[in-house]
Amino acid sequence: MNKLLAQIAKFGLVGVICFIIDYVVYRIFNVIFEATGIGAAFPQYYLISAFLGFCISVVCNYILSFKFVFERKEDMSRKKEFIIFLILSVIGLGINELCLWLGIDVIYGNWAWLRGLMSEAFAKDIFFKFGATGVVMVYNFITRKIFLEKKD
Repeated sequence: MNKLLAQIAKFGLVGVICFIIDYVVYRIFNVIFEATGIGAAFPQYYLISAFLGFCISVVCNYILSFKFVFERKEDMSRKKEFIIFLILSVIGLGINELCLWLGIDVIYGNWAWLRGLMSEAFAKDIFFKFGATGVVMVYNFITRKIFLEKKD
């Protein structure tokens, strides 16, 4: 049990580092899209920002996860390991994008009382982004543990 808790703590630390990378890239591209007018022409620009943040953070996450969190399977090639990691991460991206879309376009966009409680910027950049990240973090830990980690 202590080993699992230590692993969850390390996974959390790696997750925080990769989330910061993801979030900074997400915010940078949101600002760029808003400043250039692309946001007005394509209201779901935040989904592109999320995708770009994901692409950069997933590579960092792969490197850090197998350096500090998970024990590699000796019988699995690094190429196969990365492909499985990438497939699981793409599914996580889909979950992230779905959570953002549901949160921002469906829930926030249709619940006037919620729009009265928080600004659109807060909803996009903090509330639903952090919520989506939490959901995907649980998914990532469980699936990586099942499919990629060496079994004792």
